[in-house]
Amino acid sequence: MKLMSYSISGRDTWGAVVGNGVAELAARTGHATLADFIASPDFARRDALVAGLAADAQLSDVVFLPVIPRPEKIVCAVRNYMDHHQEVLAAGMQRELSEQPPIFLRVWRSQTPHQGPIVRPHVSESLDWEGELAVIIGKPGRGIAEADAWDHVAGYSCYNDASVREWQFHAKQIASGKNFESTGAFGPWMVTADEIAPGRELKLETRLNGAVVQSSHTGHMIFSIPRLIAYASTIFTLVPGDVVITGTPAGVGWSKKPPQFMKPGDVVEVEIEAIGLLRNPVVAQG
Repeated sequence: MKLMSYSISGRDTWGAVVGNGVAELAARTGHATLADFIASPDFARRDALVAGLAADAQLSDVVFLPVIPRPEKIVCAVRNYMDHHQEVLAAGMQRELSEQPPIFLRVWRSQTPHQGPIVRPHVSESLDWEGELAVIIGKPGRGIAEADAWDHVAGYSCYNDASVREWQFHAKQIASGKNFESTGAFGPWMVTADEIAPGRELKLETRLNGAVVQSSHTGHMIFSIPRLIAYASTIFTLVPGDVVITGTPAGVGWSKKPPQFMKPGDVVEVEIEAIGLLRNPVVAQG
């Protein structure tokens, strides 16, 4: 099942994708947000709730919102693909593989939805793409064991963890370059975990103006999804609607010779097998 957050007639809501449309579920279930629904017992009977519903609106008539518009936490993995780690080394940056997953946090205001603009800030001309697999947490937990981690996954989506490179490299802690507003694209929807077998290798491709710039698969991850969940949940309680961004593969713009970055007027796409296509125009900060 595909679940999405969206706006229609100026009203924010959420629902299930039905063909080329969406069936609104907020009023039908009594849950104001998709995160509320994921946290409820109703999530387990979602198939019965959606069965037989017709679309209330066409996808072309709604405004997409980030899949989880205001997650409590967006936990992001750093250099979590071996092919990306190797390109970092080839670019001359000395980075050792760590024994534990390196992570940072994004804030929800840094997000932008499918079809929404990725905004290049005034202070940078080095806005880079990073296509990534997003994992949405479905069951709360602290100190989750790796063996139990898949039970805490509600579903998956596409993410473009765009980086403002100069600000990322201001210090060893990269979060400043990862939290500019409207730089983290998230969507178009969440595919529920029952649709994708745990650990399945998924092809991931990023395109800039139609040209492929990243082409890899999730089998190149250094730290697996269960490892990321276990590690993060040791630090803080993961709650339904939290998002774990699992890292980007090789092909980012700053590693190219010469470097290549997103600029206003560009269109960037992240497509992940069995999930969908996230598409965003790039604009200058207004």
